[in-house]
Amino acid sequence: MFFFFVGGLEQQVRQVLKSGVGRCINCSSPADLVEYDKVLKLFFVPVWRWPGKEPLLYCNSCKFMFPQSFSPTVSDVLRCRFCDRVVEADFRYCPYCGSDL
Repeated sequence: MFFFFVGGLEQQVRQVLKSGVGRCINCSSPADLVEYDKVLKLFFVPVWRWPGKEPLLYCNSCKFMFPQSFSPTVSDVLRCRFCDRVVEADFRYCPYCGSDL
């Protein structure tokens, strides 16, 4: 007898608690603090959902969820990781050394 399971677990945003709290560790875009649900899907249909333990940061750009402790807080200025000079938060490249921020 064979048994095949076509399904999986997924995290889905339930509610945005605070917008722009941190930066995404994947793409450096602003990330929101959210409450989320874990969802068990069978044949891509939600079957069971239960709440997550603690709020996570969620990036609207790349749809990535991660713990708040992994992200630096958003501030008006940040430092380049290569030349360590202060640059503005909305810059994508360092104006001093040209590296990707």
